Amino acid sequence: MIRTAVPEDVPTILRLVRELAEYERAAHEVHATEGDLRSALFGPEPRVSAHVAEHEGQVVGFALWFLSFSTWLGRHGIYLEDLYVSPQARGHGYGRRLLAELAKIADERGYGRVEWSVLDWNSPAIGFYKALGALPQDEWTVYRLTGEALTRLARS
Repeated sequence: MIRTAVPEDVPTILRLVRELAEYERAAHEVHATEGDLRSALFGPEPRVSAHVAEHEGQVVGFALWFLSFSTWLGRHGIYLEDLYVSPQARGHGYGRRLLAELAKIADERGYGRVEWSVLDWNSPAIGFYKALGALPQDEWTVYRLTGEALTRLARS
């Protein structure tokens, strides 16, 4: 079952975020707390959304996303920040169903795209995405401003 996340899901979503970070070899980079996620998802001005996949009443996966905007299309889109299904629940269609739910939302609301990033070494995920019809955007390179560089620029 795929459903919209509720506040009671926050501890499980954070646990799954940490599992994802471990898989991506970046567990040391997770600084988010339950309070951070609760505020972002359910605070007075939520800016992100999440859907969860349940198996026998247990959350086994999630998709966390927010709105983007394409000036070229002149429409919003969905940016999928994280998609993760626990290893023991993989192969049962939960990832596909989570993405299908986002595609349905985009379609119903007239959004122009659903997009995300994937690590170049994550061949299982790349194969999964390609099987769904997703295409890599190889001509684009992601840049990130964070930490000291972000602070330095902000204060200049």
